[in-house]
Amino acid sequence: MYKIIIRPVLFLFDPEKVHHFTFSFLKFIFKIPLISKLVKKLYSLEHPKLERNLFGLTFKNPVGLAAGFDKNAVLYKELSNFGFGFIEIGTVTPNAQVGNPKKRLFRLLDDSGIINRMGFNNNGVAAAVEQLKKNNDEVLIGGNIGKNTSSMPNEYTQDYLTCFKALHPYVDYFVLNVSCPNVGSMAKLQDKDYLLELITAVKKENYNLSISTITLKAPDNYQEEKPILLKIAPDLNDNQLDEIIELVAETKIDGVIASNTSINRAGLKTSSSVLENIGNGGLSGKSIADRSTRVIRYLSDKSNKAFPIIGVGGVHSAQDALDKIDAGADLVQIYTGFIYEGPGLVKKINKAVLKEF
Repeated sequence: MYKIIIRPVLFLFDPEKVHHFTFSFLKFIFKIPLISKLVKKLYSLEHPKLERNLFGLTFKNPVGLAAGFDKNAVLYKELSNFGFGFIEIGTVTPNAQVGNPKKRLFRLLDDSGIINRMGFNNNGVAAAVEQLKKNNDEVLIGGNIGKNTSSMPNEYTQDYLTCFKALHPYVDYFVLNVSCPNVGSMAKLQDKDYLLELITAVKKENYNLSISTITLKAPDNYQEEKPILLKIAPDLNDNQLDEIIELVAETKIDGVIASNTSINRAGLKTSSSVLENIGNGGLSGKSIADRSTRVIRYLSDKSNKAFPIIGVGGVHSAQDALDKIDAGADLVQIYTGFIYEGPGLVKKINKAVLKEF
């Protein structure tokens, strides 16, 4: 029904406006008694063999919602009813920001893709914290964090630390977003020396936050260190991927998310004139599936599977997810596939995983 009726109607309108309308509609519909139970029954699949244990966390299934969909953590409870094993919120920045000028979100119908240059638009970390206080450990949450666009290079690390400290009690794992192509001045964030500095600072803060909760009066208030992952681009060459492997080994960061959106437009069916009119932005969808999977396979094989990988990028079918798992991904995430294929995609992937593994 989604692809035949709902999607054609939604795709008649501006994608960003549709996104906001969908959020409002889901907020409203899930307030109706029994709707949550009905949606769970339709879209969720639970089985012990689907559970995955990584970073000291138990994921009830390997399919997550990628960052960017629920930036401000306002809909994670409702979205969890569609069968996700985990939901990643953000990218969150220290202060609220409007992002890049509109129009900044574009569908590529011929390629089942999206180009976006949103620019980390979000309500700021304090607003996200208020929303996450309502979780009560019901949904496994990842916190994707970044810097404010207006921040100067010498302020970047502090931006990440501000978000990390604020979110630490409320998320289950962290993602350092250093590879988004839609935010200015990101070059420094992809430099290996700076990444070493950033990760070291965040890991130190992680340790400090965990031991600061231990007191003689409240020994049960202890918070374990939270897993920290690095989100990388799908456009990295082999030398750059080798540097990522070295960085993970040196810093002992918990894992990698591969991958973010792409700036490469090769192989698209969409005409060059349309792409020129759209302009800059990160490409997601079917066309980056192979690029993302290649990165996963390279990291997994070259490192001898030394660290966990969350695979994301172009997952539009159960087979796409299986391909990423076969390449070395421990978990997968969807975003554009969720928009194009509908919420039934989550259950299809879990069914395939259960059958295959």
